[in-house]
Amino acid sequence: MNQEEILERLDKKGIKPTANRVLVYRALTESSRPQSLSGLEDALVTMDKSSIFRVLTLFLEHDVVHGFEDGRGVLHYELCGSDGECNMADSHLHFYCESCHESYCLEDIHLPHIDLPQGFTSHSVSFVIKGECPRCRASHR
Repeated sequence: MNQEEILERLDKKGIKPTANRVLVYRALTESSRPQSLSGLEDALVTMDKSSIFRVLTLFLEHDVVHGFEDGRGVLHYELCGSDGECNMADSHLHFYCESCHESYCLEDIHLPHIDLPQGFTSHSVSFVIKGECPRCRASHR
């Protein structure tokens, strides 16, 4: 994704494109997997942890990213594919490898529609399957 596309995407979400916001967005686009705060910190050595966290918090508030907990209490972030607000159609399964500690999107496996009892409103849904990824499984054989 080029600079112009990132600026346009942030503008559609109502985000002013500062240098730090563009850096975090670019890091997320270049990653093949969802990233944790510490993973982004490793990728963005020119930014401090609190700056990255502030950008991610803003991105969550404006539906630029989805956040999901990996089952260990660590939040992972991935870009939202919709132009407007995130919706349940954007939701998919995630897989957490207990060996290499990487999280993977299983985008082809969408979450089913869940009818909540009257009065309940959902804001997000997250399902995480834990186990071993193919690479780690192969190395244990």
